[in-house]
Amino acid sequence: MYSKQDLKHLLIPLVIEQTLVVLVGMVDTVVVSTAGEAAVSGVALVDMVNYLIITVMAALTTGGSVICAQYFGSGQRDRAAFSAGQLMAASAIFSTAIMFLCLTLRTAILHLFFGVVEPDVVSAARAYFLVTACSFPFLGIYDAASALYRVMGRTTVTMYVSLLMNAVNIVGDLLGVYIWKAGVLGVAVPTLVSRAMAALVMTSLAFRPGKEISLCWSSILSWDRDTVGRILSIAVPSGVENGLFALGKVLVVSIVSHFGTVQIAANGVANSISQIAVMVVGAVNIAVISVVGRCMGAGEHEQAEQYTRQLMKVSYISLAVLGTLVCALLPVILPLYQLEPETLRLAAVLIVLHNVLALLLHPTSFNLPNSLRAAGDARFTMEVGVCSMVVFRLGSAMLLGVALHLGVLGVWLAMGLDWLARSVAFALRYRSKTWATIQTI
Repeated sequence: MYSKQDLKHLLIPLVIEQTLVVLVGMVDTVVVSTAGEAAVSGVALVDMVNYLIITVMAALTTGGSVICAQYFGSGQRDRAAFSAGQLMAASAIFSTAIMFLCLTLRTAILHLFFGVVEPDVVSAARAYFLVTACSFPFLGIYDAASALYRVMGRTTVTMYVSLLMNAVNIVGDLLGVYIWKAGVLGVAVPTLVSRAMAALVMTSLAFRPGKEISLCWSSILSWDRDTVGRILSIAVPSGVENGLFALGKVLVVSIVSHFGTVQIAANGVANSISQIAVMVVGAVNIAVISVVGRCMGAGEHEQAEQYTRQLMKVSYISLAVLGTLVCALLPVILPLYQLEPETLRLAAVLIVLHNVLALLLHPTSFNLPNSLRAAGDARFTMEVGVCSMVVFRLGSAMLLGVALHLGVLGVWLAMGLDWLARSVAFALRYRSKTWATIQTI
């Protein structure tokens, strides 16, 4: 169903898009570091909460993408278009509800997770959370419209819109912090503006006729329980799994917040830079949903397995190249952050550890379960993800980081144990071929 050229045309724009996302995250951290450790720590803490929320929102997009891809692969393009409209409606409603919940409870949420941090860190976090929460509806709409183009394989369009969004964000960051001296608000407001602009552009493109699948108001304003139910059959398990996984990361950061501002800041810098090594893996995660979903919709189980192997091979090669490159360039990258030498030294240790663990375990821990989800095997991935997060991500973090006094280093070692447990479980499930017998549409 896909030639090598088809896969390149699908994957390369996604890689560029993920690269932009990672670079903007780094620019945010570098720019705000001029305001000191407290500002970096506040942004880093809220980014973990935002990661939790965005991950739960993305699960709905994943469910919609799987259903659209399977209908598209089976030749039912009308059903694929209708499913895309239902996804857009559900995403708009859900993301708006999340925004109001966060705005109402933002102080309580921050106090729940990070109540022990210094007052200046809390002040920075509260301001950053207020503005970024307002961007959630725009992000939900943007993701739903982007999913439609990815199902069709038109990832070049999403790449260009992402380029626009991130360019606006970066320019806004530079103006907000260096020219207007707005501190954390100088990086928060551009995030809101850029996401709103991207949502408007992406949705306008999704409505344009002449494509294999186009949005129309009738599919958005109607509500079909069967279609929404199919989307939720993938979205709910994925949301529970990924949401609890992200919640585990937030709780881990909550543990890190007890280790002091230096370790919080080092954790934030390391999280930002370590994303460089896995940005191609992130692109493969998105591509797997569309590719495997279309293959499963067409009944081509063997091709689904073949393309999963090919895409995971891309992940392993990219991890080896990018991980090595990042480690070699740390003496150049880390001085960009205007932080204390102790903070930067600890960040360097965490980054090297992450890149080694990622090369060994990241594709089997993340690419492989996405292939299972695209086949409809979302409940199993949920069960494994939840158990691994509780036992290894949280349990081992408490043991290594707190009980054995390894601090943030122990927390990152616990992350590796979590990836190992997930990898073993997903590899065994994939080899069993149970996923090939699941009916989603």
